[in-house]
Order: sequence, then structure tokens, then C-alpha cells
Amino acid sequence: MPMPPRSSSFFEQFVLDQLADLGPVTSLRMFGGSGLYCGDVFFGIIAREELYLRVDEESRREYEEAGMHAFQPYAGRRQAMKYYCVPVGVLESGPELVAWARKAVAVAQRSRGARPGPDSGSRQQ
Repeated sequence: MPMPPRSSSFFEQFVLDQLADLGPVTSLRMFGGSGLYCGDVFFGIIAREELYLRVDEESRREYEEAGMHAFQPYAGRRQAMKYYCVPVGVLESGPELVAWARKAVAVAQRSRGARPGPDSGSRQQ
């Protein structure tokens, strides 16, 4: 079974730079891509030079209205995950991307039953 192609380190660093105002964002290589964490909350995936953020029923509509697609880890399989590709216009605007990522972090926190911590919106150095 072929693994999904990795994203470049340049793209990954670009995404991390764009998300600098979100808080303590880190990436972890996994399964041919990278997982994104804000603190200990897994909220995004970088794969195939695309950024995918965690969605729920409500937030998914915004992605679908923008014509975006769900993350599918393997081509040819119809198994979609609860992560949707971020529109290029959002990706290129740091403030707009941070706003979308904050929603994704909140969705991820709700899905695991966690409550936002006091530092969930501030940058830690």
C-alpha cells in the first residue's frame, strides 16, 4: 500500500510561520505528512502540500462552500476524515488562517471533551 507523499519542509515551515499568533504550535511527522498541535491538541494535518484543519458539522459547511475537500489519507479509498483542506486565500493570510485554526482547535477540544485552557489563544515563548 503506497504511502501519501510527504509535504516539503518549506511548506510546513510556511504553515507554522502563518500560525505563529495561534499559540504554541508544533508539528510531528506521521504517516507521510505532519500532524499539527496547539499545545497538546491535535488540530491539523499537512499532507501533499496542503493544510487540512479539524472540522465538525457546523464548521465543515464553510469549507464545502469554498469548494474544499476532506482529507483522504490514501488515494482510491473513500475513507474521508474530519479534516478539510484550507482554501489558498485563507492559507496566504496569516490573520485569517489563525482565525480558521482557532475554530479547528476548539472543534478538536470539544471532540475529546477538553475545555479550552487559559493560554489557548496566546503565544507562549
